[in-house]
Amino acid sequence: MSDALLEVTGLSVDIPTEAGVLHAVRDVSLSVRRGETLCVVGESGCGKSLTSLAIMGLLPPTAQRRAQRIVLAGEDLQAAPARRLRALRGDRMAMVFQDPMTCLNPAWTIGNQLEEIFTRHGKGNRRAAHDRAVALLERVGIANAAGRLSQYPHQLSGGLRQRVMIAMALMCSPDLVLADEPTTALDATIQLGILQLLAELQAEMHMGLMLVTHDLGVVARIADRVAVMYAGEVVEEGPARTVFTTPRHPYTRGLIDCIPQPDRMAPGQRLGTIPGMVPSLVGDVQGCAFRTRCAFARPECAATVAPRHGPDAHMWRCVLPPETLDRAA
Repeated sequence: MSDALLEVTGLSVDIPTEAGVLHAVRDVSLSVRRGETLCVVGESGCGKSLTSLAIMGLLPPTAQRRAQRIVLAGEDLQAAPARRLRALRGDRMAMVFQDPMTCLNPAWTIGNQLEEIFTRHGKGNRRAAHDRAVALLERVGIANAAGRLSQYPHQLSGGLRQRVMIAMALMCSPDLVLADEPTTALDATIQLGILQLLAELQAEMHMGLMLVTHDLGVVARIADRVAVMYAGEVVEEGPARTVFTTPRHPYTRGLIDCIPQPDRMAPGQRLGTIPGMVPSLVGDVQGCAFRTRCAFARPECAATVAPRHGPDAHMWRCVLPPETLDRAA
C-alpha cells in the first residue's frame, strides 16, 4: 500500500524453547494509513501482542525478529540502529500497553513520567512539558489535571491510569499509536469510555491507530479495517464491514458466531463455539493451522495455503470456495 503510514511485510518472530523453536508470529503482513484504525483480532496467544512489540522493537532478548519490510512514514525500521529506534519510540510511534500498573513507574509521579517524554525528545523545556501534560490529561477526561501531576500511579484508579497511559502516548503527537488490549483490565462501562476516547483522539489528531483486541464488539464499533490472526498468522484481512458481512475464513466465521446478538437469538439459545485447541507452533508448522478445528477441512488443507484476494482489498487464506461458507452461514 503506497500511501500507508505503516507497512509491514513478511514479519516473523521465533522464540527458542527447550522443546524447539516456537514460531510465534508467521509471515504477517499488514498496513495502516494515516487517520485509519486497524484492529488486529484473535484468541489469546495468537501473536497479536508480539506483532505490536516486534513493530516497536520491544521484543524480549531471546526473541528473533525477521521481516522483509517494516517501514514507518518512509523510514525503514529494519535498518534503523538501536539509538534511532529509541528516538522514534514515543515521538513518531507510541504504544498504549495492556496493564498500566506494570508500565508506569511506581517511584515517579505522573507529572515526572509525562514530562520526561516531552523533554527527552526535545519538544520543549520543562515548563512547556508541564503545560502539555496538563492539557492532555484534561483532554483524556481527567479532572483536576494539574493536581494529578504530583500523584503516584498507585493513587489512581485503573481507569485513570489507563487514561494517563493514553496521554503519555500522545505527549509528542505521534504519527502512529499501537494499543495492546488497552481495556482488558477495566470494568465494562469504563472500557467503553476508553474506546470512545481513543476513537475521538485518533480522528482529532489524524494519526494511525493499530488496536490489538480479542473483542469483536470493540472492532465493530471503531475499526476501519480488520486483520484476523490465528496461530501466529493473518488468516483474513480487509475492510471491517466486508469481513463482518462476508467472512471468507472459517475461523473468522466462528468468531462472529460467538458474538451475542440479542435481536437475532432466541431466549436460551446457546452461543456459537469453536471446538478443539490451538495447535502447537513449536517446530515445523505445515498447511492451515486451523484445519484440526475446522468443520470444512479437506486433504488439501495440509499443504501450503496461498492467500486469496477479493474486492475491496479483502484477503483470506482458505481453500474453500467462498460460496461454501456462505451456504453454511
